[in-house]
Amino acid sequence: MKQLSPRHRNSILGIVLILIAGAVWYLESISSHHSATGPGAAIPIASMAGSADRSAIIAQKAKQYPRAVDFVNPSGFVNTDPFKIQDLIGKKVILIDFWTYSCINCQRTLPYVTAWYDKYKDQGLEIIGVHTPEFQFEHDINNVKAATQKYGVKYPVVLDNDYGTWNAFQNQYWPREYLIDIDGFIVHDHAGEGDYDVTEKAIQDALKERAQVLGQKEDIKTDMANPTNAISVDTAQVGSPETYFGSARNQYFGNGTIGKTGMGQFQVPAILKDNTFYLDGSWDIQQEYAQTISAGASISYKYRAQHVYFVSGSMQPNSVQVYRDGVLVKTISVQANQLYDLVDEKDAGSHTLKLIIQNPGLQAYTFTFG
Repeated sequence: MKQLSPRHRNSILGIVLILIAGAVWYLESISSHHSATGPGAAIPIASMAGSADRSAIIAQKAKQYPRAVDFVNPSGFVNTDPFKIQDLIGKKVILIDFWTYSCINCQRTLPYVTAWYDKYKDQGLEIIGVHTPEFQFEHDINNVKAATQKYGVKYPVVLDNDYGTWNAFQNQYWPREYLIDIDGFIVHDHAGEGDYDVTEKAIQDALKERAQVLGQKEDIKTDMANPTNAISVDTAQVGSPETYFGSARNQYFGNGTIGKTGMGQFQVPAILKDNTFYLDGSWDIQQEYAQTISAGASISYKYRAQHVYFVSGSMQPNSVQVYRDGVLVKTISVQANQLYDLVDEKDAGSHTLKLIIQNPGLQAYTFTFG
């Protein structure tokens, strides 16, 4: 083995010391600008949006707003290739929409969210639908794909089947929107329906700031979206709660044992209480749903609302007759696991609903009202 001379060793040692010193300086200089980006960690501010002349603005934002976090253990990407939220920070304004496809509140919000995407996508807005399921059938990516196509969702949708991203955002509601600005801060959030003009104004303000930061022309549209397919509901007129049929949450079960799973034979009493469901015939009560065992089984419910919706599915196509106050108003076919529209009135009122189910195999998840 050839041995280096003392002079060469000293020269190399000097070079090595210089390289080490330079490396230490470099690492220290970047450490002050980066934070952890693992699951659930705050996303660092991109250098594009964090130049020296904006340091005071960013410092003030840090006192007012939380940092955005990234996806945590996404279960799949419905209509897009895999990506991270951090890939968009410093480039886009981002609206995160937590939703699940059988939720009527989410469905009534979607016309506005899709309208915002069409209106602002070319002006720097990215919308991300984070689909966090309520029921087991909503874990199925094929069901979510069908729903995104049905409701015209063109922006990226990410599956959040284990609630990793939901928990990282400390979310508790469907739907909920989080608006992330050019610097990676959550500058606005809204839970539930309504106040669409407030959210859209926040989007416009964030897009104007983005244009300034990136040195682009500020040509942001300032009118408000008014989708023709949007449905507005006066919640003050709704007097019935969301009602679950599965044993995990069936506290409004009128003629059975609340919280108990298993098969049973049921009979509807002569007098019905308000906001209480009654089964008739043979049913199998499971954690998430009640399933018909006999042909001709029925559900009865006294409600106050304008609209009645039914989350249901069936092992085979199943005909369901819908009666309001003893009058047949429609017959629907149930098979796919989704939300079905049962009653659609001009005004809210108090009525008695009865569903007569033709065949065994129908799974009843919830009644929801509007």
